[in-house]
Amino acid sequence: MSAAYLTPEYIIERNKERCTNCQICVKQCSFGAHSFLKEEKIVVSDDAKCVNCHRCIVYCPKRALVIKKNPLEFRENANWTDKAIKEIYKQAETGGILLCGMGNDRPYPIYWDHILINASQVTNPSIDPLREPMELKTFLGRKPDKLKIQNGKLMEDLPPQLELEMPVMFSAMSFGSISYNACEALAMAATQLGIMYNTGEGGFHKNLRKYGKNTIVQVASGRFGVDIDYLLAGAAIEIKIGQGAKPGIGGHLPGEKVGPEVSATRMIPLGTDALSPAPHHDIYSIEDLRQLIYSLKEATDYQKPVLVKIAAVHNIAAICSGIARAGADIIVIDGFRGGTGAAPLRIRDNVGIPVEFALAAVDSRLRSEGIRNQISLVCGGSIRNSADIIKAIALGADAVYIGSSALIAMGCHMCQMCYTGKCNWGIATQNPDLAKRLNPKVASTKLVNLLTAWANEMKEMLGGMGINAIESLRGNRLMLRGIGLNDRELNILGIKAAGE
Repeated sequence: MSAAYLTPEYIIERNKERCTNCQICVKQCSFGAHSFLKEEKIVVSDDAKCVNCHRCIVYCPKRALVIKKNPLEFRENANWTDKAIKEIYKQAETGGILLCGMGNDRPYPIYWDHILINASQVTNPSIDPLREPMELKTFLGRKPDKLKIQNGKLMEDLPPQLELEMPVMFSAMSFGSISYNACEALAMAATQLGIMYNTGEGGFHKNLRKYGKNTIVQVASGRFGVDIDYLLAGAAIEIKIGQGAKPGIGGHLPGEKVGPEVSATRMIPLGTDALSPAPHHDIYSIEDLRQLIYSLKEATDYQKPVLVKIAAVHNIAAICSGIARAGADIIVIDGFRGGTGAAPLRIRDNVGIPVEFALAAVDSRLRSEGIRNQISLVCGGSIRNSADIIKAIALGADAVYIGSSALIAMGCHMCQMCYTGKCNWGIATQNPDLAKRLNPKVASTKLVNLLTAWANEMKEMLGGMGINAIESLRGNRLMLRGIGLNDRELNILGIKAAGE
């Protein structure tokens, strides 16, 4: 018998003086890291099965558990790091592609953290958001070149718009990749906040269609769950071409996650793998994309805006110019830190570009071509806080998508094992015993609290800049300064260095 070279990534330390062998940790861990020995009447742990999701620690009534990273080290080698060696061991054992959940976790520069926001002082005084009105409302959609106004009234019909109470939406996360309770929490929170949530490519569950006014329905390459009722049920339609975590790659929902509800919602046979091809097999050019955009508009009587979602890649400015001219109302740009249920590790870590660069390049290109008003821009890919949102809008975004932030607010501990379907927090799972751990009402309350706090912070930052409406910040890069960036990076972002 050959030995496996992999050693446990984490070590579970159990304080035997505190532990009462209550077995709560055994019941809480879906990965089987804890077990009860009946003869000895003690709980023991298997370090190799621990994914460091913190579930056992949070629910241990005696605080008897601590999880630490395994301090075992390989011989120091700048090229052959422990990570590189362990990944080779894994593939030598399994012969499979390495998968990982959530977004890119490599230590690439986080450009949001190298951008600072300007503040008003004397000649352009700041605004107090507690005493003066501050407007966060945002409209997404194609805008006309000119508006005809007579006697204070708009004299023409605008193209369909999405009205948001703040420039934030919940990004696409499908029923199948996440649980029904997680989907419902997002839908409930979006409705209460006056924003949008996105079905992802998993169809629109019949019980969630009451939230349709706050829902974006997605048309992806697999066309799962797509029919005329689906298209009419949402407030907008998003064509998914790509996503930041895996540009150029399709999707795969394992058959074990396709239970009766997922099967009915996705319109696929029970227990079958849901495979989304990398390309849309009816889109091989901008002209093909234009045809699909107008087919969807025609099917919905031109009453719903159409979004096109693409991954941030090196030639994205030219791509977005084509998408705008193809008739899309909104372009979604997803950066390389965007989360996902499962992505090939090599793709996640080596393909795509930071959304900050992509957003700035697209906004500049569309402005130079005189077509910026014809399209709204939404950016996603690891928006972590209200300051990231403000910076994104100043770089040119109309609004942002949040996904990982929303999941963390609901309880995700970023263990990055979403693809296993064993999420201990009831989020990325279809196991009914695990899914019921997430209470949608409690989770939606946390989401509302998070975005309410962000909205208040955004108002404070706008007031500090002497701006009372988010509309006035859009593309206003004079309000940003770079720190720790070289001239080339500053030039792409279109901002000045701190001190200029």
